[in-house]
Amino acid sequence: DSNDDIEDVSLFDADDDVSRRSKKSKIRHPVASFFHLFFRVSAIVVYLLCELLTSSFIACMVTIILLLSCDFWAVKNVTGRLMVGLRWWNQVDDDGRSHWVFEARKVSAQGSKTSSEAESRIFWLGLITCPMIWVIFAFSALFSFKVKWLAVVVMGVVLQGANLYGYIRCKVGSRKNLTSMATNYLGKQFLRQVRFPVLETLR
Repeated sequence: DSNDDIEDVSLFDADDDVSRRSKKSKIRHPVASFFHLFFRVSAIVVYLLCELLTSSFIACMVTIILLLSCDFWAVKNVTGRLMVGLRWWNQVDDDGRSHWVFEARKVSAQGSKTSSEAESRIFWLGLITCPMIWVIFAFSALFSFKVKWLAVVVMGVVLQGANLYGYIRCKVGSRKNLTSMATNYLGKQFLRQVRFPVLETLR
């Protein structure tokens, strides 16, 4: 009987492990995950193919700016909250002063997060990769003297960079935390640079 009981417990634990893994890998918000990538990827595709699709610069510019604006709104107000439990916004207090609020969802009492690892990977991959692509487009437009496209590219860098900055602030914490992290990193780099010449002179 004791052996049967032990086997039952081990099978129950195995089922728990399988269910936990499936919850981590499962995409709980497929629509939000789709639109998190749809608008920003579509803006990049339209920018790359617009000269092949049409000769109208105005139509391309308006389409790209609309896609970037939809992406900014969707990522800031919907996908960040659903996929990773983060949100940021501007708030005006009673004195008329505006200040930025950066929040992260608290872990539940059971210690489990409501967002899955798959959604988190999709969110941060799209959030980090696309602004880097727009920065590359900005340097390309600048060095190839495509002045008319520079305004569109700068709009992409600003809108997607703003979301990236806001969610990094939500993830890391307040500005003091960012400052302390930067100070600690620079301090470590400085100590490394000072340490190696001292060791070489001692040798």
